Amino acid sequence: MAQVSKSVLRRFNSIVERGNLATPSCTRYPPLFARHARLIHCSSRRSTDGVFRDLTAQRVRTPWIEALRKQQAESKTSEAAPEKPSVPKDRDLSPKRMDDSYHSVVLPLARDPWLLDTYLNSSGHIRLGTIFMDLDALSGVIAYKHTGEDVTTVTASCDRIVIKHPLTEICDLELSGRVTYATGRSSMEISMQVAKAPKEGEQIKNEDVLIQCTFTMVSLDTNTRKPVNVNPLIAETPEEKRLYNLGERNSKIRKQLKERALIKHTPNDLESDLIHAFWQKQLQYHDPYDELRKPDNVHFMDTTRLQTATIMQPQNRNRHHFMIFGGFLLKQTFELAFTTAAAFAHARPTFVSLDPSTFQNPVPVGSILYLTATVVYTDPPLIGAPGEKVDPDSQYTRVQVRVDSKVRDVEHGRSKPTGQFNYTFNVEKNIRVVPRTYQEYMMYLDARRRAEQIKETVQEEGIGLTPAVAEQSITE
Repeated sequence: MAQVSKSVLRRFNSIVERGNLATPSCTRYPPLFARHARLIHCSSRRSTDGVFRDLTAQRVRTPWIEALRKQQAESKTSEAAPEKPSVPKDRDLSPKRMDDSYHSVVLPLARDPWLLDTYLNSSGHIRLGTIFMDLDALSGVIAYKHTGEDVTTVTASCDRIVIKHPLTEICDLELSGRVTYATGRSSMEISMQVAKAPKEGEQIKNEDVLIQCTFTMVSLDTNTRKPVNVNPLIAETPEEKRLYNLGERNSKIRKQLKERALIKHTPNDLESDLIHAFWQKQLQYHDPYDELRKPDNVHFMDTTRLQTATIMQPQNRNRHHFMIFGGFLLKQTFELAFTTAAAFAHARPTFVSLDPSTFQNPVPVGSILYLTATVVYTDPPLIGAPGEKVDPDSQYTRVQVRVDSKVRDVEHGRSKPTGQFNYTFNVEKNIRVVPRTYQEYMMYLDARRRAEQIKETVQEEGIGLTPAVAEQSITE
């Protein structure tokens, strides 16, 4: 190819600097433009962390460099005086309808292979952790449609994510949800679902619903970070009243679990008997005069533990720029829990549910996030409670993995807990976990309580899959 003269290059560069690439002067040098196309850079707005672009657009509105420079400028001029409330005193808190906050997004996974590329794992399964990120982003969109832009809304807890029907083919997915419970105080419950996107003019069928979930969001004053009231909710139709009553029940369950927590109270009589039975079983394993030895399918809890440490980068920030997006934490904890269950069972786990999990403290951008995952309960258990039927030869085992997160700032080394996440998987393996320290006994009993509560909820609502059916899903 002929060499380009310096005068032509100078002329071309001046066009680039003036931003006149669309002018006729640019079209007079087509060979030059084709050869030097790399000199032109135009950054389009793209998602920063794998969340679907229609949801990211609602969250990340300012480039990180601009937000950082603004914060640095404000820190130089700000005084030590306490922050004043930012929420207007005359803010409209009139009741709202459920449909006022309804929002839906369609992921065109079947139509867009490059979008699908960001949702698939190495075996061609849809990564549930990425779907969880989208759900958390959607819950934020829904919350702000209910509260308005005057407040800061954060994820307080993920009350449940459960697989309702398996997804057996790659298809477009519709994510939708709305606020279904709000009394007028600072918190609200948001119910969402992921379903096979219906054809135009059709409604979503019950058998096409892949995931159902509920999140609890809390609204705070942007400056003081104190809770602020939100609009109460009006339930009009029978279905809306059912959802509202369900949210009220979930709220009561959360309060009951908090009041009965093992951090506040000693184990009850039945649980104390279980602890004693486990202790006796371990004595038998080590007694030289007893023929009983620990079976190969029984593992001590401390041997199941996996840990990670990650620096929190601004690409995973929330809409307020300096804290990490809750969906990113869900994705990270899910994938670590999946890995822990797989390492424990030496089998591919099938996701069952995310059981009630809490976000305790925010995770700042630039901090170090520590995650610790432990297998804390298996069902059937090694030792059942009195009167409980346990199948020692069960083909499948339900494995509950607890992921504890804490954050440490780099400069001072101070650390604090940021959340606890409880994932349940099915594995095609007969395998059991056994605690052997007092702390592990408490983790085991806490997980057992959660498993019992989930069983009751599943029976009431008629949801849940058999392990064999769940294995047919192309999600993972």
